[in-house]
Amino acid sequence: MLQIDISEDIGTVTLDREHRRNALCEEMVQAFSAALESFRGADVRCMVLRARSGCKVWSAGHDINELPEPGHDPLAWRDPLRKLIREIENFPAPIIAMIEGSVWGGACETVFACDLIVAADDVTFAATPAKLSVPYNVGGLLTFLNAANLRIAKEMLFTADPLSAARLCSLGVINHVVPKAELETTVRGMARRIAANAPLSIAVMKEQLRILAGAHAMPPEDFERIQGLRRVVYNSHDYAEGMLAFQEKRKPVFKGE
Repeated sequence: MLQIDISEDIGTVTLDREHRRNALCEEMVQAFSAALESFRGADVRCMVLRARSGCKVWSAGHDINELPEPGHDPLAWRDPLRKLIREIENFPAPIIAMIEGSVWGGACETVFACDLIVAADDVTFAATPAKLSVPYNVGGLLTFLNAANLRIAKEMLFTADPLSAARLCSLGVINHVVPKAELETTVRGMARRIAANAPLSIAVMKEQLRILAGAHAMPPEDFERIQGLRRVVYNSHDYAEGMLAFQEKRKPVFKGE
């Protein structure tokens, strides 16, 4: 599911599950964790997260086959996407997301969790949980809010419409948009410049910024309410309808109940 490479103190993880549009599943996340552990042992100074060259979909997001069954308590669900985001945020070296192909659903959050984002000029991002009647958890929403301002996060999550890389770059959500032919050269040049700098200094600053980005004060009762709100959706008719419609490859009929 992944291709792993280390060269010039730069580690590269390539998503390689094209038959499932690189959907993020638990097995892939476990392989990703193992790759990062090997990078730590090799003293990798920068990492690139990418899909295979020429792909049309960078990742379709969370593998819908691993979402909880309707009626199950979502708070008891072991979400592999949450583990993936933590792995990205806690890895000491900077991670550059190199984006070719469209980005869907939970893959948007995965990309936004990376330290730097460089995309080809035809890339689009679409946060799609509302199309399936799937709620978002607190950590995932915070990743969006740390990447984009509130109105852009709402537009992405409420409409599920694709937003162009150019627009997101103009809003500061991603770092660079380049012609597809220049994507590899641009990312490799940035990775080499990072790898040439002081790794301990960068690791400390990355951890400091991670802590500061998560320093949002919230009363315990509000946190509990936000967590509990997900049960409303997971226990609904619309959630079951969204899952069934996806499996039957048809448009869902949502009733708001």
